[in-house]
Amino acid sequence: MQRRHPSALATLICSALVVALVAAACGGSGDQKTASGAPNAGSASGGADLTGAGATFPYPIYSKWFADYAAKTGVKINYQSIGSGGGIRQLTEGTVDFGASDAPMTDAELAKTKGPVLHVPTVLGAVVITYNVPGVTQPIRLDGDAVADMFLGKIAKWNDPRIAKLNPGVKLPATDVLIVHRSDGSGTTYIFSDYLAAVSPTWAKAPGRGKELQWPVGMGGKGNEGVAGQVKQTPGAIGYVELAYAKQNNMPYATLKNASGAFVAPTIESVTAAAAGVAAALPPNTDFRVSVVNAPGADAYPISSFTYLLINRNPADAVKGKKLLDFVKWALSDGEQSAASLDYSPLPAAIVTRLSARIDSLSAGPTS
Repeated sequence: MQRRHPSALATLICSALVVALVAAACGGSGDQKTASGAPNAGSASGGADLTGAGATFPYPIYSKWFADYAAKTGVKINYQSIGSGGGIRQLTEGTVDFGASDAPMTDAELAKTKGPVLHVPTVLGAVVITYNVPGVTQPIRLDGDAVADMFLGKIAKWNDPRIAKLNPGVKLPATDVLIVHRSDGSGTTYIFSDYLAAVSPTWAKAPGRGKELQWPVGMGGKGNEGVAGQVKQTPGAIGYVELAYAKQNNMPYATLKNASGAFVAPTIESVTAAAAGVAAALPPNTDFRVSVVNAPGADAYPISSFTYLLINRNPADAVKGKKLLDFVKWALSDGEQSAASLDYSPLPAAIVTRLSARIDSLSAGPTS
């Protein structure tokens, strides 16, 4: 998922890149951008102890972590923000020491790797439903059925009785519902479609879930900025973007009815609550390739998701393998404490405990 950030955060990112010895430039667009809106970090890895590539959504927090970790330990980590698909591809090809993805790898993707891959959730994010409804100033309430049917083209007007019932006392206009979706493959689309498939049997059959979809209706926008631009300039429009992007660009977003029947706004706390609701049901030794959309719990925001580091359990270079595991241990303890300051939701304590135990049990050498 792509993000834009204020100048202070841009400064932080630039500083992190210097520490990581990663070259960056200004400009560019699409999935090849960093989360700050600049092109992805260069491929040069001279002087780096570890190299990684993947998701754009966690790029700002990873940049901070890599800078802080380098300052503490001297270990330099080069990370290319090229998108989840690119990270999975480079991990599979063995050109990086670790990958990163907002969507867990599929069984088919895992079958192409040279060895077992461990999914390590690092932080959580949320997808929000943003809209442009003239005359409406308070957050609009929606439930899963309504959202799915809007994006299926079955709810065509904002004053449809189903939306009106969810928003008593709100004067909704007879404006056409105009769908805006991503035109490019993205982790944001995967998370949003995962939610729709969870709440709508019709959506689960088609279009289903994925980074790219055959959308039934609507217009496309490239990246969060493309969707946001279409929504802002089109009365009646509705689309989906990542939470931090919406917050930092002062975009309105809906309050959603969750699996417990409560209407919940997307916040750092409600996203962490979604993961906590799933954590209790996770089986022992899970690989954490789990969905946290539509999670149980009265406080859980329903379109929440992990983002992952992808680690080879049998690294070709044992020394690099140990350095990577040491970094992950640090990230799950010290690093996690800075998540909220950059608009990420930290992992719940129960998941951190389980992940830390799993990392402690691994060695840098081959596993059985």
